[in-house]
Amino acid sequence: MPVTSDVLAPPAPGGAATGAASPARPAGPARRGGLSARRRRHAFGWFLLLAGPNIALLLVFVYRPLIQSFYLSTLQWNLGSPVARQVGLGNYIEWFTAATTGRVVGTTAVFTVVTVGGSMLLGLGLALLLNRRLRGRGLARTVAFAPYVLSGFAVGILWLFIFDPRYGLMAELLQLVNLDSPQWYTQRPWPLVMIVVVYLWKNVGYVALIYLAGLQSVPQDLKDAAALDGASPGRTLRSIVLPLLTPTTFFLLVTMMLASLQSFDLIKAMTSGGPLGSTTTLMYSIYEESFVNGRAGYASAVATILFLVLLAVTAVQMRFIQRKVHYS
Repeated sequence: MPVTSDVLAPPAPGGAATGAASPARPAGPARRGGLSARRRRHAFGWFLLLAGPNIALLLVFVYRPLIQSFYLSTLQWNLGSPVARQVGLGNYIEWFTAATTGRVVGTTAVFTVVTVGGSMLLGLGLALLLNRRLRGRGLARTVAFAPYVLSGFAVGILWLFIFDPRYGLMAELLQLVNLDSPQWYTQRPWPLVMIVVVYLWKNVGYVALIYLAGLQSVPQDLKDAAALDGASPGRTLRSIVLPLLTPTTFFLLVTMMLASLQSFDLIKAMTSGGPLGSTTTLMYSIYEESFVNGRAGYASAVATILFLVLLAVTAVQMRFIQRKVHYS
């Protein structure tokens, strides 16, 4: 008796099988593409929710004033005046040809180089000292960092009394070694030296704290291996510790240089840019031109020049100095 079986015919050339067919399913790649697009939309929504407020604040309080400053720098406008006249690049030409520009740029350069270099050298030395096992180390770290969180204006007023040539603590200390106190307030270059000393005292604790965090991340086994090989502490510092601290050094170099170029409060509190402009930096000249002389357009031009200087300094550091950074 012939045996029959329900055998489906082979698929047709077009790909459809004869007989009963299973329900159609979406293709694999299309399905994955739909899920991927949905995930991207979901991630973008979270991005807008979390980063959107910060981006809005940056646009309103950083980039909008920056663009307005660029525009104001092309105007001849005094604060409080309802009339402004378009002068194009006139404010920039005036700044580059002014007799005081060279002195201001020189003072800014000296102040920046000395404060940044001094802060990093003293901060590294203090961090190496505080990284040792000393009694009261925690208290010493707190005391070293405390000046950084104080108001710059209050610190400046306090140190004015310390530097008083007649009754100040500095005069008393100099008398112990039979030295007369310099005229810190009126005789060049002592006003600038005075501000540099106070700036270093205020900021060296911050640098030491950052360096201390970097020192504690240096692997102890590398230092132990160097000691077993007979390396002296100085050789270990030069060949192992300092190369591993290059990311920390690079971070501090960028941030401290930007902070030094924008320093204002100590200068305002201690010298107000004097005597005879000997402590006037680019940052202080912006304040002086805008709020003392009332030349808002000219001050905006100086602010734009300072912004370009900060941008150029940061770009050079990121382009060339970062090459020497060793990331472990």
